[in-house]
Amino acid sequence: MIGKGWIVQDNGLSRRRLFGVCTAFAASVITGCTAAQGDSAPVPPGRAAVEPLTAQPISTAITPPATVPPAVSPAAIAARHAGAQPHTWGVALPGITSSFPTAGKQLALTFDACGGPGNSQLDQALIDLLIAEQVPATLFLNKRWIDADPTRVQRLAENPLFEIASHGVAHKPLSVTGRAAYNIPGTVSAEEAVHEVWANHERITELTGKPPRFFRAGTAHYDDVAVAIVNELGETPLGFTINADFGATASAAQVRRAMSAAIPGGIALAHMHRPKSGTAAGMAAAIPALRSAGYTFVHL
Repeated sequence: MIGKGWIVQDNGLSRRRLFGVCTAFAASVITGCTAAQGDSAPVPPGRAAVEPLTAQPISTAITPPATVPPAVSPAAIAARHAGAQPHTWGVALPGITSSFPTAGKQLALTFDACGGPGNSQLDQALIDLLIAEQVPATLFLNKRWIDADPTRVQRLAENPLFEIASHGVAHKPLSVTGRAAYNIPGTVSAEEAVHEVWANHERITELTGKPPRFFRAGTAHYDDVAVAIVNELGETPLGFTINADFGATASAAQVRRAMSAAIPGGIALAHMHRPKSGTAAGMAAAIPALRSAGYTFVHL
């Protein structure tokens, strides 16, 4: 048994029964959740953030499988990595897709919904903008955000503009040693890392009828063992090229400025759970400007 509600069958497959149920600027955060709620807050100006980055180089994207291969068992993956010691940590490790190869000026927009107290709203103005402009996007939903209103997840999934991806169960950095990012403790073991990925995989599949192809950890931080775990579970761990809204703390002008750093094959990270943020207004200014520059928007 892996955690509460996991039942391992003799054929190696797993079933679960659920019981109830967040760096263009180096001084900015990518979590979009507040410290008072166990998540991160903006780093003060002039002070370096953890693992500061502006943009990641183009890397060869991993082609994710449509679903977990039948022979793969979450229990077996957790057991295989039990006690493994990681060697690297960050937001841009081998095995993490931070950009994608493209022959033209294509850009992928991704939006995180972090969930939890004070973080389970929907930025409807942002969603309305994407629909009106016919801009495809990948939506990374945390299980807490999903469980706050499952019907809105189903509505989003029904729109072909949107692909539903996973932002984990409890919005934790994905680690096997409990390593923290932005003062948010990570998962403490291979078993917990598997649960952080797999329980939301099953929840999304249950609600939408489609297993998520992509996973982004809370804070987008991973260690190398956790990266391997995500890949073995059949999802692609995703990073980013552009930190567009600094954890939904940026003004509209800052969002537009961040998006102006787009590169072909880039992946923009922003947030969709804070309707009072500058994200929607910033994207409303950035999207036409990028189109005028020759960019098209694509799914991952």
